[in-house]
Amino acid sequence: MLIVKKFGGTSVANKERIFNVAKRCIEDYNKGNDVVVVLSAMGKYTDELIDMAKDINENPPKREMDMLFTIGEQMSVALMAMAMNKLGVPAISLNAFQVAMHSTSVYGNAKIKRIDCERIRHELQNRKIVIITGFQGVNKYDDYTTLGRGGSDTTAVALAAALHADACEIYTDVDGVYTADPRKVKNARKLDMVTYDEMLELATLGAGVLHNRSVELAKKYGVQLVVRSSLNTNEGTIVKEGAKMEKMLVSGVAADVDTARVAIIGLKDEPGVAFKLFNALAKNNINIDMILQSIGRQGTKDITFTCNIADADEAEKVISDTMEFQSIDVDKNVAKVSIVGAGMQTNAGVAAKMFEALYDENINIRMISTSEIRVSVLINQKNTERAMNAIHDKFALGEEK
Repeated sequence: MLIVKKFGGTSVANKERIFNVAKRCIEDYNKGNDVVVVLSAMGKYTDELIDMAKDINENPPKREMDMLFTIGEQMSVALMAMAMNKLGVPAISLNAFQVAMHSTSVYGNAKIKRIDCERIRHELQNRKIVIITGFQGVNKYDDYTTLGRGGSDTTAVALAAALHADACEIYTDVDGVYTADPRKVKNARKLDMVTYDEMLELATLGAGVLHNRSVELAKKYGVQLVVRSSLNTNEGTIVKEGAKMEKMLVSGVAADVDTARVAIIGLKDEPGVAFKLFNALAKNNINIDMILQSIGRQGTKDITFTCNIADADEAEKVISDTMEFQSIDVDKNVAKVSIVGAGMQTNAGVAAKMFEALYDENINIRMISTSEIRVSVLINQKNTERAMNAIHDKFALGEEK
């Protein structure tokens, strides 16, 4: 078997945990399996690098940030290879350049285009454990790029797809995928299985367990994922294609506090205005989520949308440079709370039940967005945890089905 194992930053945060991960990988190696390991930067090291950069330059070039970020993963993989060699097992560390992990050229949020697997296969044939930097690629200019926060998950899934791996295991600091963040919702329960579509929505909406692009890739190439803890041997959550596996109306509640609301007041009420607005934002790689347009009045209309809080200031600048309007308001004290579940497709009244939970807690809804398997609301950020618990209890997600 060929197994791809990805370990997050908390899993390799110190010497003890590095050796813990090394021993877990060696267990599979000693059973005769080929093992490829993908690592994130140690602990909070990426945050430390950001602080260092901002201390030098408050608005550093994105290319140079990507050059800086690659230090974190290279340190992790080199130390892991040293640990495995110390334990008597041959291992080799490779960065994105050595693997030839080709990516697009968008610094800070690149996408993997293709992976050259010859070097990896050669090292596996020599019975080495191959340890690869997550989160990074190389663009057509031979510059390092990064895949966005959480991008190591995407690296692991892309490698599993390219190598036709038999298993792809994502190790984190929680036991699997929960009905809500167990640190915020006391009755959160671990799911045994979840569909790609449900996991994709949860990941996109702030669940934080998996990078959303990794789930997209897994679905596209049929890579079955297992999410489990690196700190114990408990069974994790399987993410795969399938019908409603747990017969649940709602599978989980997610919250995203890294969101901002941008309201543009007094745009011209004429054809092409929305296109001009969102085309300008797209050209600047600003992703938009919830959108609300008011009824036109006196030749004007208002458009409100949400985006990542990190893009809010740039979005305001792009709009100011591109559009004609009366005023613009950016609110960073908001949060997006969502429910996700394949069961919503065939059951009416789910949204109403969610709204009732918020009404019972006297929490005001600012915006609403829906899809076949998701309902999202925008609320004041200070009410996030209370809203999550109220919704979780309303749908009785903490109870065994």
